[in-house]
Amino acid sequence: MDLHFAAENIISLKNADLSLRERLIHNKQLYNGYHKEMEALHISNAEKLNEIIESIGFPTVEKVGKEANEAAWLIIQHAISQPEFMKKCLVLMQMEVKQTLHELRQKAYLSDRIAVFEGKPQQYGTQFDWDEDGLLSPSPFDDLEEVNERRWYIGLNSLEEQTAVVRNQARIDNQTPPSDLKARRREIDFWKEKVGWIRESS
Repeated sequence: MDLHFAAENIISLKNADLSLRERLIHNKQLYNGYHKEMEALHISNAEKLNEIIESIGFPTVEKVGKEANEAAWLIIQHAISQPEFMKKCLVLMQMEVKQTLHELRQKAYLSDRIAVFEGKPQQYGTQFDWDEDGLLSPSPFDDLEEVNERRWYIGLNSLEEQTAVVRNQARIDNQTPPSDLKARRREIDFWKEKVGWIRESS
């Protein structure tokens, strides 16, 4: 596959994702669970990006340019119904990309997202969810001091500072906590079992 053609295709996939997101936000449908139309688009985008990766390898900045590289990363981050694809991409990123701050941050966000879905502590504190107090807080992570050291190494602010940023953005976006947090968590666990992030409960 021609690299320029691949880059254009990757960017178009990202644009479709962002366009749907804007429509769902406008219709106040985005934050009420994982919208079926959004999930279907994420799955479709992941399948198409996987075909491109099979043809050209991981879409690094050197191959497809920064815009398409960032678009690919967004598609991978959103492919949450495709655990094997996300884990495959993380391995490829660790093998093929350089160690710039930009690429280190991409890997940090992806590795954290995979860890959270697998029920493991995240290392960089990039993933947030609602807590019992109705606030967006970091999903479980290991030692706070070590998390902040890792964040500093890749050019991120402290986890305490990022928590304030995330909560402020939630207010701007009019996000509200779920009315029944326990029910929401049960739904998430059921979904994670269905798509293969965790094994079925015995």
